[in-house]
Amino acid sequence: MLRFFIPQSNQSFTKLLQWQARKGGLKVALICIVVALALTFNRYLGDYRFVLSVLKSIELNDLSNIFQSSMLHHANAQLHRLIFWASSIILFYFILPLLVVVLVIKEKPSDYGLAPHYSFSNYRPYLLMIISMIPIIVYFSGTESFMAGYPFYDVGKTEKLYPSFVIWQMFYFLQFIALEFLFRGFLLHGTKRKFGIHAIFVMTIPYCMIHFGKPLPETIGAIVAGVVLGAMSLKSKSIWPGVMLHYGIAIMMDLCVLYRKGIL
Repeated sequence: MLRFFIPQSNQSFTKLLQWQARKGGLKVALICIVVALALTFNRYLGDYRFVLSVLKSIELNDLSNIFQSSMLHHANAQLHRLIFWASSIILFYFILPLLVVVLVIKEKPSDYGLAPHYSFSNYRPYLLMIISMIPIIVYFSGTESFMAGYPFYDVGKTEKLYPSFVIWQMFYFLQFIALEFLFRGFLLHGTKRKFGIHAIFVMTIPYCMIHFGKPLPETIGAIVAGVVLGAMSLKSKSIWPGVMLHYGIAIMMDLCVLYRKGIL
């Protein structure tokens, strides 16, 4: 199609544009495949029950017994399960795509949203969003579905928040960094040259789907959040304001539920 707009004497320029288009298309295809693999690996290998069944099926009995004891029978089994889940997200949502960026695509991680871009103008909208979410969080934290699902670490009535709940929150924060990097970093910034602003909506589809099984308001909210956080990440060229917003809302939800349960 380019030959109709570029003189024949500039066919070398045409070939260069075509090569760049093919290169960009291959990068987008690679990014989409890596995201699909990351979601798949985390879905299965992030489930301790699946890993345990694999260990038993290949008759690694000693290892399966140790793993089963850690996940089910240890005094801190709940914490171990959550750390295992969060570590899977960190591995497949952050480390895997980061290695692809550096070793395969050979581009700078900062081009995929990891640059901080410290500017209050970048962070102000996120602060306003957190503030606006406070009454919504206070309301929904009292609903049956949210009280049953949050916090992920189920604190006992007589249990202190330190150390187990605090340790969990550290891993919880790290998995939010990984989550934001996969969707608002790797997928969004990796496809924006190909799809333009529509990369936001491409990213929102799988982001919404990972919320299936959670309370309906949260899943619907994920669609809105995907679009809003995607737009802001494109503008700021950074995932860090999104990390701040995402974890800020999550910790407020956890603390509100704990307060309603009489633990705080």
